[in-house]
Amino acid sequence: MALNQTNKLVWIVETIYRAHKISFEELNRRWMDNVDLSGGEEMLKRTFHKWKWNIFDTFGLSIDCEKTAPYRYYIANVEDMKSGSIENWLLSTLSVSNFLLESKSVKNRIILEDVPSGREYLELIIDAMKKNRFIHINYFNYWKGDTRDHYVMPLCVKLFRQRWYLVGRNWPAGYDLVFCLDRIQDFRLSSHTFEYPEEFNPQEYFNGCIGVIPGDGTDIEKVKIKVSASQANYLRDLPLHESQQETEQTDEYSIFELHVRPTIDFQQELLWNGEDLEVLEPLWLRKEIAGKVNMMWNKYKDGE
Repeated sequence: MALNQTNKLVWIVETIYRAHKISFEELNRRWMDNVDLSGGEEMLKRTFHKWKWNIFDTFGLSIDCEKTAPYRYYIANVEDMKSGSIENWLLSTLSVSNFLLESKSVKNRIILEDVPSGREYLELIIDAMKKNRFIHINYFNYWKGDTRDHYVMPLCVKLFRQRWYLVGRNWPAGYDLVFCLDRIQDFRLSSHTFEYPEEFNPQEYFNGCIGVIPGDGTDIEKVKIKVSASQANYLRDLPLHESQQETEQTDEYSIFELHVRPTIDFQQELLWNGEDLEVLEPLWLRKEIAGKVNMMWNKYKDGE
């Protein structure tokens, strides 16, 4: 689908979403006001109905109309816009892109974060996934400090903190590895194909995980944390994990419970909150975090 056409679909979704419910006449008026998209021409009703189906096909969103006057349009499955699906990610990305393109007059006052260069391999890897083709990659490992060759089945990709990661099954050993795309030094598409392993499910592979470390051998556990009242506001707006529940709230602190795999990524997330967060349960995780804090203290105490 052409970019300009996609931009129109995104505009319709955003306009209806913000209005909650809107008549076709009002939607058409706002459409004509946006001259960059409409060219000042009216939106024909048959065109709108065609775009409704395109919106469903592209973003999985269903636009319905009230059955009685004033016959306003609304997004029937609006809750789907809050999911972590690829359709929702695409909609969110295009929506921001549209807005930025319309804000060129203040572009010097909009500061964006630099995204690592791994995007250059993303299209190639997804193409290999579509065709079930093996790939050769030359990869730099941060932990080992060296570069190695890998021959893998590309199983899935995941976006985490503006970095793309690949889960690849090593051949012939058969174990799964996670690769960060911006650490790939060289990439070649193999002529050999593979059958996608039916037992592999990307959602189950990362179930209970925060980040990209799958936590092989690490069970999902109930984690209870105590967070200062001020920091709790941030966790309410941006939960650490979808399982997060606030079980207690006072003027000084809040208690949250999560069901996660306490991997290194999760522990780093806890430490990021500094003195505003305390692990209560499980005891082994509390001791693990305390040990890390103690090692940090040993590095700084001699400077007093």
